[in-house]
Amino acid sequence: MKKILAIALALVLMATASLAMADAIKVGVIGPMTGPYAVYGLAVQYGAQIAAEEINAQGGDIQFEILAGDDQGDGELGVNAYNDLLDKGVNIMLSTVTSGSCMAVSTVANEERVFMLTPSGSADAITVGKDNIYRVCFKDSAQGLASAQYIVDNKLATKVGVIYNNALDYSIGIYNSFKAKAAELGLEIVAEAAFSDDTNADFSVQIAKMQEAGAELVFLPIYYTPASLILAQCASVGYAPVFFGVDGMDGILTLEGFDASLAEGVMLLTPFSADADDELTKNFVATYQAKHGEIPNQFAADAYDGMYALKAAVELAGVTADTAPEDACDPMIAAMQQITIEGLTGTMHWGADGEVDKTPTAVVIKDGVYVGAK
Repeated sequence: MKKILAIALALVLMATASLAMADAIKVGVIGPMTGPYAVYGLAVQYGAQIAAEEINAQGGDIQFEILAGDDQGDGELGVNAYNDLLDKGVNIMLSTVTSGSCMAVSTVANEERVFMLTPSGSADAITVGKDNIYRVCFKDSAQGLASAQYIVDNKLATKVGVIYNNALDYSIGIYNSFKAKAAELGLEIVAEAAFSDDTNADFSVQIAKMQEAGAELVFLPIYYTPASLILAQCASVGYAPVFFGVDGMDGILTLEGFDASLAEGVMLLTPFSADADDELTKNFVATYQAKHGEIPNQFAADAYDGMYALKAAVELAGVTADTAPEDACDPMIAAMQQITIEGLTGTMHWGADGEVDKTPTAVVIKDGVYVGAK
């Protein structure tokens, strides 16, 4: 008899859970869940899931279900994932993670009137001419401008070198805005050196150029994999400038086989510091570590904040699980311009251009962890 009751109770709980998910607003998360950029995509998925679980546990009318699609950082695969998620009933998108895929997917989403909030797609053009595409992160040009301003304001160096990827829109966009702002501020760029995805193993020529020019600080608007090689190769020749990176370098400490001591003193422009002592950050970091065994990066934090932005906008817009994506779009656009979010990455609000307004900050790597730069 007890066994029968236990089975019956289990069936009731399963049915209740299924009903709850049927009433949940489905959010599509698209990113590189496999491949060389998986550290970014998985962080976004994990951060979004933690936020969704918190929101659902509050027991309100708004419940979320996260559905994830893998694009491996590729635009064509991103569009395929987008179509697959819509077929599965997604109402709104927290997508995509990388700029290349986000450009492709946002173009289709704009044509089909599906609301998208990208946590980390940073290319300037992603939001241009697309009224339904919003973002949580800073756009590339904003990162370049803020980096130059931070270096000058904090007197980090007077002679700066730049190593960038001239085959990557992300890197080029940040580099161009950094260069323009540096000229405006009187910050001298004494050396510039480029590489491409085909020449990203040996950086001896680029490093020698920085050394010969006397660069006191090397700005790296690049992803963490080539950055890790640059740090290692600089150490091998005894070159130790200040290294200053942007959000694409977040993840370097979790790169398999990388000696974290080589990143000691590296600075990153990022709105999130995992060592912050506010309760929101401490709780998020503790939950993330318990679930995934590592410190969350900015991408996870941006996704977490993105989910709370979607919650506030959904509530204001009156979107439900039964609202078709094309019907949710315009109300979500209007709602996003009325909300303010106190998140892990700062206090933020949005304008009609889809760009976030929040304050950039910097972290420095000390003893193998990110700490707030003083």
